[in-house]
Formats: sequence, C-alpha cells, structure tokens
Amino acid sequence: MASTAFELKGKSVYVAGHRGMVGAALVRRLEREDVKLVTVDRREVDLCNQAAVFDWFARVRPQVIFLAAAKVGGIVANNTLRAEFIYDNIAIAANVIHAAHQNGAEKLMFLGSSCIYPKLAAQPLREDSVLTGPLEPTNEPYAIAKIAGIKMVEAYRSQYGRDFISVMPTNLYGPGDNYHPEYSHVVAALVRRFHEAKLAGSKSVVVWGTGTPRREFLYVDDLADACIHLMKTYSSPELVNIGTGEDISIAELALMVAAAIGFRGEIRFDTSRPDGTPRKLLDVGRLSGLGWRATTSLEDGIQVAYRAYRADGDERYQSDLPVQG
Repeated sequence: MASTAFELKGKSVYVAGHRGMVGAALVRRLEREDVKLVTVDRREVDLCNQAAVFDWFARVRPQVIFLAAAKVGGIVANNTLRAEFIYDNIAIAANVIHAAHQNGAEKLMFLGSSCIYPKLAAQPLREDSVLTGPLEPTNEPYAIAKIAGIKMVEAYRSQYGRDFISVMPTNLYGPGDNYHPEYSHVVAALVRRFHEAKLAGSKSVVVWGTGTPRREFLYVDDLADACIHLMKTYSSPELVNIGTGEDISIAELALMVAAAIGFRGEIRFDTSRPDGTPRKLLDVGRLSGLGWRATTSLEDGIQVAYRAYRADGDERYQSDLPVQG
C-alpha cells in the first residue's frame, strides 16, 4: 500500500459523469479545491462513442480524471437490462481509460462498485477477494464490466507506468439519486415509496424481498471527500474500499426511512422479489489506514436525501434509467 503526495492545485480536473449522483458530489467537493473543473454533457460527447471520446480528450487534454460515469441501477435494472449494463459500462471504461493514457493524463481514478465481489465472499469484503468466487447473478453483467475497468487500470499502470487507481464504493445514497419506481437503489426506492404512501394516506407500504439482507450505506458527499483524499494521497495498484464499515438490515433501514419521512403505517415484505446478496459489508481497514473515515450518520444522511428529493420534485424521476455520462 503506497502513500504519495499528488498536487491537485491549478490542474484541469475532468469529472466523467458529472450529472450523476456521484459525479455531482465530486463537482461539489472540487469547488473547495483550486482546480480548473472540466465537464462535458452527454449530448456533446457520448462516452460510449470511442471516436467522440478520443477526439474530445485530444482537444481538451485533462490532467486529472475522476471516472464516475456509468449506467447504474438497482436489482431489477441490473437483472433486466443485462446487455446495456455490460456493453455501456465496458465501453465507457475502455474509452476513457485509453484516452487518458493516449493524452498523457497525470492521474486517473476509476470508481468501481462493491458488486465486483463474489456473492458468498467472506465478510467484511476485503479488496483481495475479487475473482475468488462466483458473482451475484442478478448484477453479474455490471460487475464484470466494472472488473474489466479495474483490470484496465492495473494493466495501464503496470505496462505504461500510468498513475491510475481504482476505488470501490459501497452502496450510495444522497442528493441526485435516481428515484425511478423500478430501477432505483434501495434507499431511493424506500424514500419515494414512503413519501408517496404518506401523501396518499396509505395504511401500508410494501418493501421488496424478505428484509433480512444486510447492507452498508455511504452518503454520497462522504464518498466524494474520500475520493479527493485518495487522489491526493494514494498511488498503488491495489483497490481501496470506500465505505463506513457498518451495515444494517433492509428491514431496519425501512423503519429508519419511514421514521424520517413520518410514515406511521404498516411495513410489509414482498418475498417474491429477489433479495440479492445476503450481506455486503466492506472491510475499510485500508482506507482507515490512509487517514479517512466517513462522518455522516445514516440517520442524518437520509434526512438530507429526503429534503433534496422533496426540493427537486418527483417529475425528474419519471424518465428511463440514464447513462451517467
């Protein structure tokens, strides 16, 4: 595990996926740094289009890249849109990583996902458990695409000496989340469901699955802060998990979200819906050793996320699942 000082000050920093939840949080955090922030809209440069990406990088030549662009979603989206998830995410990673190399980028951070770990890997999940067992079937295409990105980072680092690194965020939530009724992640899905139930005066809310799986949740602005910290201080081929080191059952999470929103009805569980991995908790020992810990409690983060959801309005969450590029 290598620790090294890297100076962000005065450099052009490209956030790929700046309109997504993670990218937007990185943009907010980078406003506190003395950098030249670079973004480009998906309508101008489609990150799945190799020629467009290569042309843009050759013209702009960003010095630092945060690769947060991805096609993302919850269990249903991952399991339904399997071809889109593997194609789009491999294309985004391949195009941006190679373009960064071609144009002499000083540093690149690839953001993976904790779904890269085997379904039944020992808990908490250590960085060295990648590729030690079968993946969770429902999100295997997305996981394979993320593993491909990680291996690209390793390969360009070893063959070309590029200062490219990979980080593995846990389950995220917060402002800018996707609240699509079918394709959202669990915190966003629960926020929307309990909010709509409260407005409608419903006596009960149905939560997908048995409620027994345990998950770790990280507030997205904490993730952004961790990414900036690691960009400045870390340079090594080994992955770094980013999380809180604490988990909670889905049933407990549902009670917490209901309390935050003020829903007082019954919570019922639809056991016909898939649970996914039984438990997913990251070992954050490496991150802690590098001097960073999360500061936002789950209760506080859910309150902020709910306020952001209400401020943005429901209409932005009616569209199909976007590619965050």
